[in-house]
Amino acid sequence: MNNPFENITILDFTHVYSGPYCTMLFADLGARVIKVERPGSGDDTRHYLPFKNNESGYFAYLNRNKESITLDLKSPEGKEIALGLMKQSDIVIENFSAGTMEKLGLSYEEARKVRPDIIYASISGFGQTGPLCHKAAYDNIAQAMSGLLRVTGYPDQPPVKVGVSIADANAGIHAAFCLMAALYYHEHTGKGQYIDISMMETTMSVLENFVIQYTLNGVVPERMGNEHSASAPFDVYVTKDDYVAVATASNRLFSRMQDAMGMDIMSDPRFAENTLRRKNYAELKPIIGAWMKEHTTADIVALFDQAGVPVAPLLRIDELVHHPQIRQRGMMETQHHPVIGDFEMPGFPAHFSEIQTPVRKAAPLLGADTDDVLAVMLGFSKEKIQELKDRDIV
Repeated sequence: MNNPFENITILDFTHVYSGPYCTMLFADLGARVIKVERPGSGDDTRHYLPFKNNESGYFAYLNRNKESITLDLKSPEGKEIALGLMKQSDIVIENFSAGTMEKLGLSYEEARKVRPDIIYASISGFGQTGPLCHKAAYDNIAQAMSGLLRVTGYPDQPPVKVGVSIADANAGIHAAFCLMAALYYHEHTGKGQYIDISMMETTMSVLENFVIQYTLNGVVPERMGNEHSASAPFDVYVTKDDYVAVATASNRLFSRMQDAMGMDIMSDPRFAENTLRRKNYAELKPIIGAWMKEHTTADIVALFDQAGVPVAPLLRIDELVHHPQIRQRGMMETQHHPVIGDFEMPGFPAHFSEIQTPVRKAAPLLGADTDDVLAVMLGFSKEKIQELKDRDIV
């Protein structure tokens, strides 16, 4: 066994980011992922920037190692084909609005009729129950409703969403973890199950100590810019030529920092220990900030690295892609796409001693695997497949 999921088949009804990121992780680890797309247009991300040769790099990144079939799920024939594929799949995953799969006749209950031990996961903005279950959501909506957007940005400015679609990615990672737990449960009991994943809840679960500040002490956290609510200094500073990030989350680290700066800050009772530095950070920040502005980012990083103080420049994406750390660890992989051509992208973000995570195949063109999937998995003849194509069912 080269990959832990090489005998697992996932029928993937997801689109855009949260679901495709989840199934990308499984595909990288060897699962067979059959992506079901709309005839004619496919996943919305096929139409997202950036493009090369009229193909989307966004789609190609998230859908490597997968297969693509097209299927009109609203047609009776499309529904029957989907159920037939569910019967031969280990996992079904979807991220439509709550209730959509039920309307299509493809719910967990219907899937269980054809495959009693099916594992079925739904990712949605707010879950399948509750007063908001039918509310539409994308990443920024989940950031807003989870509290994340309210606490991101500077206190004297409007809230700012996290730069990337973190609520989508976070939901996808949680979905993958839950599906692995369900596979383990299935291995030991023979039972499948339904998994209901809410972007609002998965994002709320990673708000660090913000929720607990309220439940313990009645404090409603507000925006703090680049600061940290429990440690100081833990911030981004302007330097002589750019910016630098510094994190001193303990007295030991701050002691190293002040020594590297050639200053004695901790003798001031306002800054003697972490809790006091956090409480009095408005007075401490200008002291540190003035020193930072007298030094270049490179000099500060070299000085603090030598002292063992967590520090970093703020890398641009081009600097990140070519960084020696990323290159030496092989994080960038090349996808050999039939239309885009060869291009680099982030690979699987972990390294195993035994398991391999290669890019085995490029992201599929729309419907590229329809004929093979229908012929091999469902036994359809070439004539039957062509007849379905002529009627825009596939």
